[in-house]
Amino acid sequence: MASQPQPEDLVVMGRVAAPYAVSGWLKIQPFTQEVDGLLDYPQWRVGKNGQWRTCRLLEGKVHGQTLLVSLEGISDRNVAESLQGFEIAVARDELPQPNDGEYYWDQLTGLEVVNLQDEVLGRVVGLLETGAHEVLKVQGEYEGKPKEWLIPFVGAMIHTVDLAAKRIVVDWGLDY
Repeated sequence: MASQPQPEDLVVMGRVAAPYAVSGWLKIQPFTQEVDGLLDYPQWRVGKNGQWRTCRLLEGKVHGQTLLVSLEGISDRNVAESLQGFEIAVARDELPQPNDGEYYWDQLTGLEVVNLQDEVLGRVVGLLETGAHEVLKVQGEYEGKPKEWLIPFVGAMIHTVDLAAKRIVVDWGLDY
């Protein structure tokens, strides 16, 4: 049941929040847009620190903003407790291809961000969901000091996203 896929082959889509009940069920905090999105994938990778174990999803249901799941090979509470804090990932090649102009968040994390004047703002360190739209969280330096920019991920601000060049060009000033 153990496998060691490369990190770039996996997309983390949730984490084990806690054990649930006594028969090995897990409470999962999903990182998907829809709470039940993870339930679409029959094979999950459960891991921490680059060590992954492949588990088949046996059963799952939505419980508020979390999932309650039963995974193959996890049949008692002690094993479930030992997995608390572990990440849940699926193979990248199992995900649907995003439409033009759409990206998975992990594709944007780490990209260099420059403005229209070719000034480097920094790197994307995360994204925030605000309800209206996503926001790029960019860390860099301005005038020799660490600075963080929150840039709305909307057409008016995002000029180009070039995954091959690992670069995003934005209409954003260094002094914003």
